[in-house]
Amino acid sequence: MVEATRRGFGIDIGGSGIKGALVDLEKGQLIGDRIRIETPKPSTPSAVADVVHDIVTQAGWDGPVGVTLPAVVKKGVAHTAANIDKQWIGTDADALFAKRLGRGVDQIAMLNDADAAGMAEIRFGDPVARKGVTALLTFGTGIGSAVFQDGKLVPNTEFGHLEIDGHDAEKRAAASVKDNEGLSYPEWAKRVHRYLTVLENLIWPDLFIVGGGVSKKAEKWVPLLDIRTPVLVATLQNNAGIVGAAAAAAEGIQH
Repeated sequence: MVEATRRGFGIDIGGSGIKGALVDLEKGQLIGDRIRIETPKPSTPSAVADVVHDIVTQAGWDGPVGVTLPAVVKKGVAHTAANIDKQWIGTDADALFAKRLGRGVDQIAMLNDADAAGMAEIRFGDPVARKGVTALLTFGTGIGSAVFQDGKLVPNTEFGHLEIDGHDAEKRAAASVKDNEGLSYPEWAKRVHRYLTVLENLIWPDLFIVGGGVSKKAEKWVPLLDIRTPVLVATLQNNAGIVGAAAAAAEGIQH
């Protein structure tokens, strides 16, 4: 029983890659190497479930599994689909992964990807994030958001889809847009600055935490964000979703 609560396994499903790893739940750190497989095209539920099965099998893990989706997830069912196939909408993801992984539904924990990352940061990151209103934003294929009030999650906020200047926010300021349009860090930071300015005037947070793969190069763009709200870089960087998913599975947390 001690072993089960100390370790967990998380899967983070993204628009470009599906990542999984064993997690030390006391330290919030990965145990061993992260396994990454390209997201299948098309990223249908059955195709993604096959990849998740491959990752879990490759890792040799037979316990509960936490899985994140870039979607609104309520009681294990996906209600939207951002950067994954639209077939996900209405899919009972709990049942899908339980069947494909040969587990009971109670051994699967489904979460929104940014919510999972936020949970990991709140638990294992800077303690200042546990007080007041904290908004975690993950910049990747899209923009994920997770909002916390005194450490308690308000799930499925989807602030990456705010309309800003006539555009869906993530279509202008996601990290993938920087790469696809060949933007320099200062050019992209202007778009992130605009996005954060709108968001801070909407929810008046006490703290922003920025994460995703691009947070590894935070020194190139975070200092350029001249906004009212303090901005911290995610402690767990691009592993936060995996860690949060693993913790949720170990503790039976669902939304």
